[in-house]
Amino acid sequence: MSESRDPRSDAERTRGRSPHVLQAASPSRRLETGLELIRAGEYFAAHEELEDAWRAAPSEERDFLQGLVHVAVAWYQAGRGRRIGTERQLAKAIRRLQPYAPAHRGVELEPLLAQLRELHARGSLELPPPRL
Repeated sequence: MSESRDPRSDAERTRGRSPHVLQAASPSRRLETGLELIRAGEYFAAHEELEDAWRAAPSEERDFLQGLVHVAVAWYQAGRGRRIGTERQLAKAIRRLQPYAPAHRGVELEPLLAQLRELHARGSLELPPPRL
């Protein structure tokens, strides 16, 4: 599993970028980028991108985006060998995403939810790539 942990501070990561440019990405674009990062196995970066989308989203979208944040964090925690953190994140992802099933914003949630339930019940840290 690829792990993209960026130890730099926000100020270091954004040095040289205009604050206007940093705020320009829409929640929809951040969602797309977050999903791309999850698919690429870049779970830490995905969680940050999706959190930014979550913060900027209207209230009716927030649980959906937070559910995807939990997906990214579950895989990140599994990669770090943290069983309890992984199990908790899987449970939170299920709870947040279930109301949006079977699909929302172009994301097929039924295959993902089935996978999340299976992995949560199994309790393993060996997680295959998310079904996104």
